[in-house]
Amino acid sequence: MSPGARTNENEQPGDERADRLRRFARIWSRAIYPSTATSMTNEEFEEYLIPLSRDLSDALHARPFDPRPAFEVGAALVSAHCTDVEALPRILGVVDSYLVLYCAPEPSLPVEEIRGRSARLQHSLAAGFAGALQERTRAEQEAMSRAALTAQTEAEKALHTSQARFRAVFEDAAIGIGIADIAGRVLDVNEALTTMFGGLEHHVRSRNVSDWVHPEDGPETWRMQRELARGERDSFRIEKAYYRNDGSALWTNLTVSLLRDAAGIPQYQLALMEDITERRLLNERLRYEATHDALTGLPNRTMFFERLDEALDPDRGASHFGVCYLDLDGFKAVNDSLGHAVGDQLLVAVAQTLQRCVSGPDQLIARLGGDEFVALVTGPPERTDTTGLARRILTALEEPISLDGRELSVRGSIGIVDGAAGLLDPAEVLRSADISMYRAKSAGGNRYALSDADSEARTIARHSLTNNLPTALDSGEFFIEYQPLVRLSDGTVRGAEALVRWLHPVHGVLGPDQFIPLAESTGLIVPLGRWVLEQAARQACAWQRESADGSPLRVNVNLSPCQLSYPGLVSETVKVLEDAGLEPSALCLEVTENAFIGADEEALRPLRQLADLGVDIALDDFGTGYSNLSYLRRLPVSTLKLDRSFTRGMQRTPADPVDVKIVESVVSLAHTLGLSVTVEGVETGLQAELLRVLGCDTAQGWYYARPGPPDRLHTLSLVDAASG
Repeated sequence: MSPGARTNENEQPGDERADRLRRFARIWSRAIYPSTATSMTNEEFEEYLIPLSRDLSDALHARPFDPRPAFEVGAALVSAHCTDVEALPRILGVVDSYLVLYCAPEPSLPVEEIRGRSARLQHSLAAGFAGALQERTRAEQEAMSRAALTAQTEAEKALHTSQARFRAVFEDAAIGIGIADIAGRVLDVNEALTTMFGGLEHHVRSRNVSDWVHPEDGPETWRMQRELARGERDSFRIEKAYYRNDGSALWTNLTVSLLRDAAGIPQYQLALMEDITERRLLNERLRYEATHDALTGLPNRTMFFERLDEALDPDRGASHFGVCYLDLDGFKAVNDSLGHAVGDQLLVAVAQTLQRCVSGPDQLIARLGGDEFVALVTGPPERTDTTGLARRILTALEEPISLDGRELSVRGSIGIVDGAAGLLDPAEVLRSADISMYRAKSAGGNRYALSDADSEARTIARHSLTNNLPTALDSGEFFIEYQPLVRLSDGTVRGAEALVRWLHPVHGVLGPDQFIPLAESTGLIVPLGRWVLEQAARQACAWQRESADGSPLRVNVNLSPCQLSYPGLVSETVKVLEDAGLEPSALCLEVTENAFIGADEEALRPLRQLADLGVDIALDDFGTGYSNLSYLRRLPVSTLKLDRSFTRGMQRTPADPVDVKIVESVVSLAHTLGLSVTVEGVETGLQAELLRVLGCDTAQGWYYARPGPPDRLHTLSLVDAASG
């Protein structure tokens, strides 16, 4: 059954999907039917496209996604004689503009994934189209070669036996035939060859084959021609370009054979020419589309990697290379606020600006995708000024871009890698440039950063930790240490802060500062935080059972800002307390001061609900944020944890009077508001005594104990860390 006769048993005449597919096929048919050589009518061709449209739609919906059906669609279009030079751009244009509109997947797929699937289907369709066209061309060439061989055989017979028979073959052949003597003087040409050169037979017949030199000729072309003239070879076949009489290019498949007489003496050269100009133009068009960005016209990722691979090969490229990896700062805000159409216009304008920053064949600007561009510079070290190019790009981007009456400011972050060829592979170069670009962006953007091996090693290590995080929790690699909280008034243990650690199988024990930011960025902080809370609550209950009088010890657990926005925070905290059998008053949640900056009542509601249940809320690292004291009255906190930076000056004698005054003021304000004060980082007895005199309530630090296992809490001995 032909593709046009396929049906889908699940599609009824009134089915909405079938109607949408038919509308898509109708638009597709109108676009490409004029460029086909099919014998089908317009209506028959539209019917032919319906199952192909369904194949593309099914592939767009498929889970998992597989672009291969589009390859077969491309081949089917070639089978329908859609082989005109303009056919493929029209085919891809309709798919790009209307496939998602009429055949979009379910709404659960993100817009970027839908577009990515559509783009990959277009690439696969183009590959199938090109492959089928190449196969078809190969078959035509073989048929033409057989015809040429037949013509050659017949020509030789005619020369030796019958001039009449030769002239019949010579004049009626569909391919161009020319005869020259051994010296290369053209003796005769047929009408097909004259037509190929644009008429004017005497302009062809009166010339020597050596006159038809073209810039595209390789050195082997004329070497084989000389060998044939000397009788050292009997034939050769190449692709060769000529200039027509009007100056335009004529591309041919050229076969030249040596004709000998009965004694074997070379007499003539017989040239058989097939015009492949249109096919070559189509191949060049396909090559261009495969190696250039459709939006900006710049070289794309494919061409960039081809050039980079060549530049890094010391046997093919230059001795030195440089790469500038550019990412626009804040481009997402343009798309979100002004729309993707304006964003596309901005990318085109940026591409034009970047193109003006480079010059010469040893410099290349390419678009990798999205708002990412890359520049490649090759040549001797004294001519590959990569940092100079980065400065020119940043300076050029300072000029606002006018779009539809708007002045848009554009900034960028650039990562630079340069060095000698042969030391890195393309993937390593791009990774290094990408990491350097993100260093420039994290430093504020609108600048460049040079590749740095140490920074890259740290970044790669962070990526490795990030990838290992999800399995680490399931594998039991996390554990908790506890640091006591001591009452300054009598030196008794009030409770302990739970501090999570990661026992990494390669890197050993990692502190929270090494992995908590990664957990926050990946979303793992929510399950990890819940696990810490569960362990700490069970431990607090165990301490209560082990104490002589059964008095509860409070456990402090850090709460990440990301956890504050988690909808299930309150309900899960209550469940953990109930499962462990722990009173809410025995739990204190520590939240950093910066988490409250800009927080509205909706953001504070979970903490208020927990505070109403009896859970203490501590304001951690107080004094390191904006320290807006006026907001303390509206926050649901019961404790201020003063950052150690304010008490470090109390470790020496005499104590820093400024630090003493600050702490005294904070304690007075906190007590006025009914808040207790905890001090972190207490390391000496002198410091602890001064904080007690100033009125601080509790303290923690190495003076009392380093973080350790939970069984050390009841055997705590006060040791001066400064003297130990």
